[in-house]
Amino acid sequence: PDLGGLFGESSRAEVPIVGQVGDFTLSGQVDRLAIHGDEVLIVDYKTNRPPARSPEKIPKIYQRQMAAYKAVLKEIYPKKHVRCFLLWTDIAELMEIPEGLLNKFTF
Repeated sequence: PDLGGLFGESSRAEVPIVGQVGDFTLSGQVDRLAIHGDEVLIVDYKTNRPPARSPEKIPKIYQRQMAAYKAVLKEIYPKKHVRCFLLWTDIAELMEIPEGLLNKFTF
């Protein structure tokens, strides 16, 4: 219920983002984006079977992808906290990626 805004009227689907991440230009698409107060919430849908059962088991490529999205969105919304989630479609489970996993990537 506290994340219902991710799929509410004020959220957006398939939002293109472009930005500089370190030495490269990122062009991607966020599956869901919601801005609420001082937070930006992003969700990427994943169809892996079987899905990761804990954030630590999320494949590194997905962790890096979300860290890059977060870096671009922090440039766009510097005063907002960016939270990242994966939605595992096979089990309909929303999993937040802890900042510690995302912060280990440098660009």
